[in-house]
Amino acid sequence: MFQVIGGKSVQVTTAAAARLLAPRSSVLVEAVRGRKSRTDPKAKSKEGRIKVPPPVDPVEMVVLKERYTEYQLIMRALRLEFKEEVLRKKYEEETGSQAEERARQEAEEHRALMAWNDQENLRLLKIRMMRIQREEEEAERKKIEAVLKREQEHQEFIKEKEKEILQLQEDAKHFITMENLDQRIEEALDNPMNYNFAIDKEGRVVKQTVLK
Repeated sequence: MFQVIGGKSVQVTTAAAARLLAPRSSVLVEAVRGRKSRTDPKAKSKEGRIKVPPPVDPVEMVVLKERYTEYQLIMRALRLEFKEEVLRKKYEEETGSQAEERARQEAEEHRALMAWNDQENLRLLKIRMMRIQREEEEAERKKIEAVLKREQEHQEFIKEKEKEILQLQEDAKHFITMENLDQRIEEALDNPMNYNFAIDKEGRVVKQTVLK
């Protein structure tokens, strides 16, 4: 039930209907029943009432105490049993059959990993040996190529020198020496156009002279 303050009171079933029917100038509050505070006066109907505890049956109290004691013993036994089971499982995991099984699995896994490691090392060793062999072959090939290149350069140098020697020998045929001086003079006198030197009155040879 809701109460409208500042206007006409209206009894509705839902809060939505109360909001729709409430005037615009009024304040909508919900009527609730709360507890009394310590400072509130005692109700008149309870002023002369004397609180009397309910009667207790001695036989029932004894039975309840026995049953509660039995309940506590049972619960304590169950807690101890559960605790013992947990400790036993923990002990078995650490030192019992489960620990042995775990150690066996770890040993098998270790052996498998070691075998895989050996295979991987062998594979890498083969790859390394092949790479070293290729590097050695490449170094040997480069060495042979360098030797062949030097040999070729030496042969070319020899051929060049041979050409120079042949050219010098060819040029030496036209050199004027004391042995062929008379012969060259006679040739020059016979055909002066073929030579580019001349002899002065004193018998000296004058070169770079064009005879006409």
